[in-house]
Amino acid sequence: MAQIGVFVGTVYGNALLVAEEAENILRARGHEVNVFEEATLESWLDYREHFVLVVTSTTGQGQLPDAIVPLYAALRESGGYQPALRYGVIALGDSSYPNFCAGGHLFDALLQEIGAKRLGDVLEIDATEHPEPEVISCPWVEAWAERIDAQ
Repeated sequence: MAQIGVFVGTVYGNALLVAEEAENILRARGHEVNVFEEATLESWLDYREHFVLVVTSTTGQGQLPDAIVPLYAALRESGGYQPALRYGVIALGDSSYPNFCAGGHLFDALLQEIGAKRLGDVLEIDATEHPEPEVISCPWVEAWAERIDAQ
């Protein structure tokens, strides 16, 4: 059983819906899962030797949603080196806008910088093609969970 923190950046609720579906899948596989909508650096650091799933949408000109910006900034400024952290990223966006899924890619780049190890590829979900993002995210989360189980 793994300890998994799911950290959410949402504006209209789609990223939270995806995170809650991921929580259900991961719990059904026997993992201990907590979802954080307005996470602090302290809550993140509880998982620095475990697993993290970042589920975030993209706003404006490719920025992160307001609720996850403080966590991103705190990680960048004082999160430290985290080589034992294994993570996944689900990026939600709309391909009709520039900087498609940039919020998720920002987080992924930061986690790479701090030495964390990504399990699998970043999942990009396009709202113009998939109005129900969980249809795309659930099979990805199942595959991600298999990678966790193999650790």
